[in-house]
Amino acid sequence: MSDAGSKSKNPHEAAKADAKAAKAKRREVNAGTQVQVGEHAREAGYVPRFKKRYNEVIKAELMKKFGYTNIMQVPKLNKVVLNIGAGEAASDGKKITQAQNDLTAIAGQKAVQTRAKKAIATFKIREGLPIGTKVTLRGDLMYEFIDRLITTALPRVRDFRGINPKSFDGRGNYAMGMKEHVVFLEIDYDKTESVWGMDIVFNTSAKTDEEARALLEGFQFPFTTN
Repeated sequence: MSDAGSKSKNPHEAAKADAKAAKAKRREVNAGTQVQVGEHAREAGYVPRFKKRYNEVIKAELMKKFGYTNIMQVPKLNKVVLNIGAGEAASDGKKITQAQNDLTAIAGQKAVQTRAKKAIATFKIREGLPIGTKVTLRGDLMYEFIDRLITTALPRVRDFRGINPKSFDGRGNYAMGMKEHVVFLEIDYDKTESVWGMDIVFNTSAKTDEEARALLEGFQFPFTTN
């Protein structure tokens, strides 16, 4: 018997295989923006431009403004924490995975799922149930994220008029929220079923809110003036 004959002998199996492939494709489309996270290919001697700005411009400006006598007194960024809360999708594991994949694409670093610390019957949340995703950025990835946030993401926010200058916590840390995570260019809108809100926390070594604000203004954070 020829190969052609053996292939046409099982049309049901061929149809089943086609249906399985179509289902897998739909699942991939609905899984959010997926990226490969690993070692970053960079040229030798590469320095993120916002890190370079901090070392060459911001440090000198802060020393002059606050009268520091030692370079080690100058406040710096320690880390940036990104968080997407998806509690309304707690009963749908697929949506939590979508949010995790999207946050990974935005950060350039693998995001982890956050789980409920206690049960809340009103919201049908059990202890240990995934309710969101987060990622903590340090070093070069942190500076690269801030660069993309300031130069590309915030300008794409609808009716953007600046960020709130009062969202400091009294210990030199700043928190801000975004209503739509899809303003980041890394997100493939066609593969994202849900639009999530995002919380972004900037942890600094500043001892006062005034010093922290001056540090962030050095990175060209667009604070409102009124």
